Amino acid sequence: MSRKCEICGKGPKTGNTVSHAHNKNRMRQLPNIQTVHVKINGHSKTMRVCTKCIKSGRITKG
Repeated sequence: MSRKCEICGKGPKTGNTVSHAHNKNRMRQLPNIQTVHVKINGHSKTMRVCTKCIKSGRITKG
């Protein structure tokens, strides 16, 4: 399964970890994705949503 929010589309970011000697290694920063039960049109559905969407009230738990 992809690590992507089904509401806002937030996904993993890539970049480098840089040491003091300026050695670079590739890294991934994953979003905090939670599986929650969401009410949509009176029906309950399981979605993978980031915590920012949960805290901001973009979904209604149910």
